[in-house]
Amino acid sequence: MAHVTFSNPPGAPVPASRYSQAALIEGEGRRLVISGQVGLRPDGTPVAEAEDQMTQCLANLAAVLAAHGMAVENLVKMTVFLTDAAQIPAWRRQRDAFLGGHAPTSTLLIVAGLASPAFAVEVEGEAVA
Repeated sequence: MAHVTFSNPPGAPVPASRYSQAALIEGEGRRLVISGQVGLRPDGTPVAEAEDQMTQCLANLAAVLAAHGMAVENLVKMTVFLTDAAQIPAWRRQRDAFLGGHAPTSTLLIVAGLASPAFAVEVEGEAVA
């Protein structure tokens, strides 16, 4: 199994929220790269509101992790795309609750749009076990 060490080393800024500046992955293990998850339910129907889309994105991410024998604690990287900067506080609340104290590396981008104008958020991840 891979050994992961998260760090916020001296010389790098202290994270403004619940994430780490780096994830050092050592040893043997499995790496899972997860495509961007959007506000679609498993049956393909869309979720309307931005905050509900966040909830669905995280549920989809958890489902992909579980399908590969992994959990939130296996995440080493999250990349989040929001179409509205006003959603940052809501995103941080949901992310922090989802991670439950785990702090993988993270990138947050505000973008002009996603694959569909109906999507307000997209979340991708990488995990190791």
